[in-house]
Amino acid sequence: MSDKDLRINEQIRVREVRLIRDGEQQQGIISTLEALDIAREQGLDLVEVAPNAVPPVVKIMNYGKFKFENEKKVRDSKKKQKLLKLKEIRMQPKIDDHDLDFKSKHVKDFLGEGNKVKVTVRFRGREMAHTELGLDVLNDVLARIEGEYIMDKAPAMEGRFMSMILSPKTKK
Repeated sequence: MSDKDLRINEQIRVREVRLIRDGEQQQGIISTLEALDIAREQGLDLVEVAPNAVPPVVKIMNYGKFKFENEKKVRDSKKKQKLLKLKEIRMQPKIDDHDLDFKSKHVKDFLGEGNKVKVTVRFRGREMAHTELGLDVLNDVLARIEGEYIMDKAPAMEGRFMSMILSPKTKK
């Protein structure tokens, strides 16, 4: 439930509420006006934390501080999320051994950084008649990066391209 859904002080329009005070201590069911008076005496806010309960549950707290803490939790959880990127490595079926080593090293590096990698072989002109060469190139790449990947999508033709998608092995 987000902060925008919470009703505070005069926004609470029910007759009776279940009041929770100072750190989870239940006060019981009292009138909303009485709960509001108690909150004002303490210089705090009356915040509805469980609007669907019968009667709704309200807490006496500093709403500004509560809102700040929730925003802080959201920010921290966003920091911990890792954005997965899809990197693409393109090559041709007539690729030289050294170039294949170089591109395979890049695939390994991208997987090491935690990114997914799409390895693509592009066919031009008459090369389309020999798509098995592209499959050989992709298998060579897999042999050079052995054990560092999980195959998400096996090599398949997509128009003039043959591609496969690899993701990094999760560390345990």
